[in-house]
Amino acid sequence: MGRFRIAGVVAALVGVAGSSAVLSGCAAGGGKHATQAGQARHQRNKVANEAALRKSEMAAAAQVKANELGQIPVIMYHRIVQNPPPGDDRSPKDFRDELERLAAEDYVPITAAEYVTGKIDIPAGKHPVVLTFDDSSPAQLTLDGMGNPAPDCAIGILMDVARKHPGFRPVATMYVIKDLFGKARPEEQIQVLQWLKDHNFDIGNHTRDHLNLLGKPKDEVEKQIAAGQTLITSLIKTPPVTLALPYGNQPHEKKWALQGTSGGVHYDYKGVFLAGYTPAPSPFTKDFDPLSIPRIRSKENKVGDCKKFCSMAWLDWLKANPTDRYTSDGNAKTVAFPKFKAAFVAPAYKTSVLPY
Repeated sequence: MGRFRIAGVVAALVGVAGSSAVLSGCAAGGGKHATQAGQARHQRNKVANEAALRKSEMAAAAQVKANELGQIPVIMYHRIVQNPPPGDDRSPKDFRDELERLAAEDYVPITAAEYVTGKIDIPAGKHPVVLTFDDSSPAQLTLDGMGNPAPDCAIGILMDVARKHPGFRPVATMYVIKDLFGKARPEEQIQVLQWLKDHNFDIGNHTRDHLNLLGKPKDEVEKQIAAGQTLITSLIKTPPVTLALPYGNQPHEKKWALQGTSGGVHYDYKGVFLAGYTPAPSPFTKDFDPLSIPRIRSKENKVGDCKKFCSMAWLDWLKANPTDRYTSDGNAKTVAFPKFKAAFVAPAYKTSVLPY
């Protein structure tokens, strides 16, 4: 009898174990299904959240009438001097007045490097403007013994206007040649270029000797551009991102200005700037050509070509035609525009578009 009783207990235990195994298997299967359901729910929530965010971004872009396929004024300056002679120089008053106008009309300065690389990070509803200075003259930047710009030099005026208009970034691109702001000693040259770099200014190449490259052979074109690059990198170790052609004249082959090698020095720029005559296309459009980026001459009066092609005339035109002007959506990661303009987006930015 004892044996039968033990056998019964063993059988009962085996049965319980079997039942536990079955229940355990069911629980495991249920856990797997629960995990899959949770993942699916998470994915649906993620898609819904992304759709809601995109809808919100589109609404915000529409509210400010964002058009990041619009035109951008790239303004070209030379010397800022009292009683400027005929040509491209401006007086301190005229220069200040133009900056005050830009600030009042919601322009925000960006650098040429930021423009050509598409890093346009400005507030919603604002418009980028690129301020460029050719030939690196002392009238553009002179520093006192404490490292402060002289009040009537171009950068001193720009910094002052920026202080009075919060949000108007005091940045510009300085296209330098061998006459580095009137400084002859390498220590002084390093000092002024480092000051520009430390204050977020962009330093671009304008060739070493400012020779007209029109009609020059390839080796001479490359020699001048490479020498300009060496001039900069030997002082601050930061290669320029863009080149401004002397007199705005292109070499026989435009690509020589963008890429080349001379004396073991290689240059590879993201953009080459001319000397006129129109606003520049957005870097996000098919119209953007890094080999031929137009600039606008800074002029107040409307005589001769300036009736159409100088800064006062173009700023008037952009103000009268706001739908053709670049207006930011405030998000540097998206390219926002009215959806009927979608055909003009450059292929490289197709994944960043925000049509509304």
